Amino acid sequence: MNAVKSESHPSALSSAAVRKLSKWYDQNQRKLPWRNTRNPYRIWISEILLQQTQVETVRPYFLRFIKAFPTLASLAAAPLDKVLKVWEGCGYYARARNLHRAAKQIVGEGKGFPRRYYDLMKLPGIGRYTAAAISSIAFQEPVAVLDGNVERVLARVLCERRVVKNTLVQKRLQRAADKVMQAAVAAQIKPGDLNQALMELGAIVCTPRRADCAVCPLKNSCAARRKLADVTILPRKTPAKEIPHYQVTAAILRKNGCLLITQRPHDGMLGGLWEFPGGKQHKGETLAECLLREIREELGIEIEVGELLTSVNHAYSHFKITLHAFFCKPKRGRLQRIGVADFHWVKPAELNRFAFPKADRVIIQRLLHTR
Repeated sequence: MNAVKSESHPSALSSAAVRKLSKWYDQNQRKLPWRNTRNPYRIWISEILLQQTQVETVRPYFLRFIKAFPTLASLAAAPLDKVLKVWEGCGYYARARNLHRAAKQIVGEGKGFPRRYYDLMKLPGIGRYTAAAISSIAFQEPVAVLDGNVERVLARVLCERRVVKNTLVQKRLQRAADKVMQAAVAAQIKPGDLNQALMELGAIVCTPRRADCAVCPLKNSCAARRKLADVTILPRKTPAKEIPHYQVTAAILRKNGCLLITQRPHDGMLGGLWEFPGGKQHKGETLAECLLREIREELGIEIEVGELLTSVNHAYSHFKITLHAFFCKPKRGRLQRIGVADFHWVKPAELNRFAFPKADRVIIQRLLHTR
């Protein structure tokens, strides 16, 4: 914990400041396909997509998802493979699996879409922020959100100098957000509009690397602006850890004009997606030895490793990989589902029917290009 004392303020924002914020939002909010709706299903989909994904990246995925699954019932009735295929390319696939599970749960309970914060928290994949966003925007429940944008705005308004993810700081920021919500309700501002206004302010004005204080509706309430030469030093974050880099292998196994693809276990990373079989290199192994071991452990067969097709660099949230794809031939043994959920021999033209991670998609493009 940082020993520097933070500034002490009785309340984050006055009712007058909240009214300025609301007016600014009315005049400056971005036109987004999930705005101007109170449909809880669409708001839910947008909020899940926006977790760890930029707005402009989300826009086409949202439209594609809603086109494929326009209603809660259509999502619940869809097979998981189809949901993952529509989600393909957006990353963090646990989000799609949890959406599917939650839709099935809601439809199965037969009570309609949950309206209250605590009921929403009972659904798979919905935490405090998402429950607050849905309940406030769709149903006007006065529950304050605290996402990264709101954390940044409030940390600067309060001139909070401690590390923002500190437990005590998180509690302080949540209390501040709750008081802002109370001020908004007193000023007859809709809870959903207030939450969206704070998030929008953090997204386009009070950004991580640039704070446009001249146009900020909260500039007269901002302690960091009064006390600091550069408000962007806040919020303070914990130092970034070194990101590990792994070498990973994949086998392009061919037989009778078909390719072998395997489905990852549903309860792990990238669960339910299809890939070319393989895995992470162990210390002291060559890439070929790694591939021989992985195929034996996952599928129970022996293979012959051939020439390298391509190597693909890819970054996940907490680690990076270089994926090395080798042409291979089956030698002996019967395919078994040991470390995989399923497997299929498919023709190259059929690969687009399946949902693959991005790195495997690069392999597919290279494979089709070299045929």
